[in-house]
Amino acid sequence: MLVTLVGLAFLFGLILKRVGLPPMVGFLLAGFVFNLSGFESPDGLSMISQLGVTLLLFSIGLKLDFKSLANNEIWGVSLAHIFTSTLFYAGVLWLSKVLIPSTIFDVSPFVIVLVAFALSFSSTVYAVKVLEDRDDMRAFYGKVAIGILIMQDIFAVIFLTVSEAKYPTVWALSLLLLPVIRKIMFKLLDAVGHGELLVLSGLFFALGAGFEYFSLIGIKGDLGALVFGALLASHPKAGDLSKSLFSFKELMLVGFFLSIGMQGLPTPTIIFVSLFLCALLPFKTFFYYLILEYFGLRARTSLFVSLNLATYSEFALIVAALSVMKGWLPVDWLIIMAISVSASFALAAPFSMGSEQIYKRYKNFWNVFQKSVYHPRDQLIQTGEARILVIGMGRVGCGAYDKLASYFDQKIIGIEHNALRVKQQREAGRNVVHGDATDTDFWSKLKTGTTLELIVLAMPNHRSNIYAAQQIVRSNLSCKVVAIAKFESEVDELGALGVPSFNIYSEAGSSLARHALDAVEDRVRA
Repeated sequence: MLVTLVGLAFLFGLILKRVGLPPMVGFLLAGFVFNLSGFESPDGLSMISQLGVTLLLFSIGLKLDFKSLANNEIWGVSLAHIFTSTLFYAGVLWLSKVLIPSTIFDVSPFVIVLVAFALSFSSTVYAVKVLEDRDDMRAFYGKVAIGILIMQDIFAVIFLTVSEAKYPTVWALSLLLLPVIRKIMFKLLDAVGHGELLVLSGLFFALGAGFEYFSLIGIKGDLGALVFGALLASHPKAGDLSKSLFSFKELMLVGFFLSIGMQGLPTPTIIFVSLFLCALLPFKTFFYYLILEYFGLRARTSLFVSLNLATYSEFALIVAALSVMKGWLPVDWLIIMAISVSASFALAAPFSMGSEQIYKRYKNFWNVFQKSVYHPRDQLIQTGEARILVIGMGRVGCGAYDKLASYFDQKIIGIEHNALRVKQQREAGRNVVHGDATDTDFWSKLKTGTTLELIVLAMPNHRSNIYAAQQIVRSNLSCKVVAIAKFESEVDELGALGVPSFNIYSEAGSSLARHALDAVEDRVRA
């Protein structure tokens, strides 16, 4: 059975990837096909699923700044959306109870509000997967989306604590020692080096320390993994730790998506109700958009966040299971929620992955709701008298910046979409500003002045460099453009746009050879 399940996951994941959808949608379909074929869920799949979610939350914590949760666009949007969506879904479910003669809707007003509350949440697993695939975890819209999801997770923990009457034990007071625990964790992480012990340390901090510790003191274990990740977020090895866990986490999450698709066998009525709930997703998504606009975010940012959150949450499954266990809901609702959550992932995927095209195509419509004064952290950029722009301030971008700065009298600006990296580069003395070169508005409203001579595209994602090069061509900027590439196919693609490129792999070999020859000549002269 395990071989069959893995084979189905690989097959459907590959097919969906070929048609432009995330492989996780294929994993969901594989779970459904496996279940409909009459097979039973393999032993241990539930545990693997839980491991994947726990490691995912730990990884989020490694990139989290808890101070950002205090921003209005995080807690304000979270509260406003939960209230608005819960009210909307409660109204729809009540009307369904009145108008549709079915026992599925024959539930009490309390349960209607409970189900509506669960449907107002969005999937953390789905959103983070999409953000990671797009390398947008630290983009401004990505940070807003993650912040909203974390606030929802906190609300979920509070709800589950109260509903299950499992309150924290007296040992929860030990959380006051977290600053001391953090120092110990830092020393342990300093000592593990960069090999296999780094991977094991991540598993220990996420599972052995965070999850188990919080579970023992009566708090949801997943929240512990998130908190322990956040405690390590400022450590210099946090990025390496996240990368070391990436493949392991991805593999475990396959189990999560498979298990979602194996929740139960649907009847025609269950399928109808599930599709009905999915048909309501555009309303939930538009509520996000309007509320984000109210808080001053630009139309593009609001749209990207909204499309990233346009799903139902696995929290809805937990609420349904709890309600069925207590006899509040018919058992069919557990399968309804499973199908609705799964289908919402599949339906949202094309929109969240194609959000830039959706924004450009209907830009005038989105701008109708946009405020004239933007959020302070969502402003566009003015370059003043800069002669050089270096876009993408990773290791390659920083090297280019430092070399060019001396030639152009420091009239150079670095542009980076990772806010933390912007801060680090400024502290290192570089003139770096926060901006997203894959933003359509970035190029249409970029104030470059007449002194701009060169743009260096040094973003690690080739598609981002291609998109930026296309926007530069369309903007008719009268300056030279060069870009980095990793493969000959990328060199050819950039060349078709008239952009010369620097193949970092072949050029690194050439540079190494030059250094080697210089060393030989120095030895001969000596």
